[in-house]
Amino acid sequence: MKAVQVDILKQCEDYVSSLYESDHNHNLVYHSIDHTRKVVDHVNEIASHYELEEKDIIVLNLAAWFHDTGHLYEDPIDHEKKSVKLMRDWIETKDIYAALADEIERTIMATRIDSEPSNLREQIIKDADTYHFGTKDFKVFDKLMKKEMKLRNLDTILMDWEKNTLALLAHHQYYTDYCKNLLEERKRKNMAKIKKRINEIYASNSSETLIPETKKSNEDGKDMNKPSGFITKGIQTMLRLTSENHMRLSDMADNKANILISVNAIIISVILSVLIRKIEVDRHLTIPTMIFLASSLTTIVLAILSTRPKITTGNFTRDQVLNRQTNLLFFGNFHKVKLEEYKWGMSTMMRDPNYLYGSVVDDIYYLGQVLGRKYRLVRIAYNVFMIGIITSAIAFIIAIMVNDATAQGPKVIEGTGSPF
Repeated sequence: MKAVQVDILKQCEDYVSSLYESDHNHNLVYHSIDHTRKVVDHVNEIASHYELEEKDIIVLNLAAWFHDTGHLYEDPIDHEKKSVKLMRDWIETKDIYAALADEIERTIMATRIDSEPSNLREQIIKDADTYHFGTKDFKVFDKLMKKEMKLRNLDTILMDWEKNTLALLAHHQYYTDYCKNLLEERKRKNMAKIKKRINEIYASNSSETLIPETKKSNEDGKDMNKPSGFITKGIQTMLRLTSENHMRLSDMADNKANILISVNAIIISVILSVLIRKIEVDRHLTIPTMIFLASSLTTIVLAILSTRPKITTGNFTRDQVLNRQTNLLFFGNFHKVKLEEYKWGMSTMMRDPNYLYGSVVDDIYYLGQVLGRKYRLVRIAYNVFMIGIITSAIAFIIAIMVNDATAQGPKVIEGTGSPF
């Protein structure tokens, strides 16, 4: 590597180190400068195995130095974006290296837990960032991560830490053959130790059941971890019953709407076949008939609107799946895609427990939104039907009484002008 290239890496190291030295909250016991240095070392270790070009090595090193700097300023969920911004602010002053900004950004974003690497460079940094998953020191790093989450008051992440850690390892995969051969076996041993610890914790609690980890093979014949899905029976039952209750309520709303449509369709047919003809003779029935007809038509329209399905695009993109922006459990999001794409999307979702169970929760939520609209329209339809029936009946009674009173009015003797 040329001296100028070594110099830019040294400048980067000094700059990133100064960022960490200026951080005074001391919360980053895991995402520290030590972790960053280890990632840089592992990046170079893996890259040397593949004999990458100097440009790729520079991009990897710069991305590795900056990939966690966002933790100094942001919540863990979105720290990569801040890391990219810090990198761009720094590299824009570095002459010819500024042209590498886009490639470095893509390499940094590849370290996101839900990202799929698109080239060897991204595979290397992703494996380097999780290198410790397959080492004997994993327990030490796991304790540091837990301590950091506690210091940063991220209590929701601390809940069921062992289960979440095991789910993370089950979802995780190494992408480079180098790391697969070197680290995969030790990672399985680390998972076995966590399983043993979990079973010891929950052995005395019969109300909770651990779902064993399973594996499936993809089309290339490679093992692909499904989510271990560690979840209590209570939560499973809650999700299942909530979905079933929502579906029953949806069926009830549809049945109510169908009753209104059927009854009012009969009423309209009677009005058109009987009352319309009678109006030609009995003009006084015109207004009550029109009220009756209008209320029935309005009721039918509202009932149809409550059951009318919403048209969806039926497509999704791989980016949406990788960013958890689509729900593959709802047919409206995939009915137009090819089978191969849907299989890929489902396999990706099943490797991510948070995405999988999050999709179930999203499904329940949006079904609730649909139910709210259905029941609101059905309620309005029933009110219109009830008010229309009552108003029409009163109008018919008044019309008949007025007509009878007019017909029975005083008679006048012809030629005299005097009434009897």
